[in-house]
Amino acid sequence: MTVPFKTIRARAEKRKGGAKALTKLLPPKPDPKALAKLRDDRVLAEMTRRAFSAGFAWSVIEAKWDGFEKAFLKFDPARLSLQPDEFWDELIKDTRIVRNGAKIMSVRANAAFVREIAREHGSFGKLLAKWPSSDEIGLLELLARRGSRLGGNTGQMLLRFLGWDGFVTSKDMVACLRDAGLDVAETVTSKRDLAKVQAQFNEWAAETGLPYTHISRICAMSIGENYGTETLARMGGGEE
Repeated sequence: MTVPFKTIRARAEKRKGGAKALTKLLPPKPDPKALAKLRDDRVLAEMTRRAFSAGFAWSVIEAKWDGFEKAFLKFDPARLSLQPDEFWDELIKDTRIVRNGAKIMSVRANAAFVREIAREHGSFGKLLAKWPSSDEIGLLELLARRGSRLGGNTGQMLLRFLGWDGFVTSKDMVACLRDAGLDVAETVTSKRDLAKVQAQFNEWAAETGLPYTHISRICAMSIGENYGTETLARMGGGEE
């Protein structure tokens, strides 16, 4: 049996200098209406940013991002889907971006993926807006199965940066869960462990009424290295 979330929150508040200080480190509550209005080009752009950032220095991707926008035609899924093989071959030599062939081709595949979802649901954002946080593992499975290079932590970070309300199984967050008594591996990758994490978050969400994003970040900030405010800001507001 895991501990109640109020115990975890109290520990995080003590580490961060009180309840008000902790609250300031949390992002705004996720907004389903804003998600529904997300343009498909911005979804594809974020997919690309996350895929290229995986296993690579984020700062390099950010420094080149204007070049990415130009090279990938502002991430218009329809325009990209019409481009011939030669267009994609040329990108492998394009110094405006990081020249990783497999990741470049993932943009082509994900442009098609975004268009498919838009045909099915009106837009990718509309799908996200109606997908319940209580089934993040189902959404992650969809991203991994139908998208390209969107599995695992990349999919979780994509959802986080798009503003969807979910958890991220970071090192600190999982350490918090294990400390609370949840029987999962130190690195959560199996479907079994993800299901356990989902069930625990569903329980804590029912207990607290908090967004899943806030639960995830509070949990992460309750344990591990006690990062300063500036470091947290660079990490997106939490030890994740």
